[in-house]
Amino acid sequence: MEPQMDIPALQNFVAREFPQLGDDFTIEALTDAGVRVRLNVGERHLRPGGTVSGPAMFALADVGMYLAILARLGPVALAVTTNCAIDFMRKPAAEADMICDTKLLKLGRVLAVGDALLYSVGQDAPVARASLTYSIPPK
Repeated sequence: MEPQMDIPALQNFVAREFPQLGDDFTIEALTDAGVRVRLNVGERHLRPGGTVSGPAMFALADVGMYLAILARLGPVALAVTTNCAIDFMRKPAAEADMICDTKLLKLGRVLAVGDALLYSVGQDAPVARASLTYSIPPK
């Protein structure tokens, strides 16, 4: 499905509807199947030992999938996460930004299903993988 929103439209939507996200996330690219989003890692995202926390990585996967869905459907603020499973595979680099590459596997009338791979900047292998399902509100 062709994107209905470009990066500036997504940024404006998030600024208007979700100002609480602040400057934590940067939309880097729209891809054929999803989006690429950066978590601008700050001290609040770290756990003891200086590595990115699990909740911060979960947020990155969730925000990435939400933006991938919005890009395809347009500004549907009430699309909500109904399921998420995340596998933490390796330790992220200390205090490095993280990248999330999303891939929509199904974008239906009622449900959207996708995968997210999370990378720590400076590492080639993914540090986490998430599978997410979203509920799409009726029109």
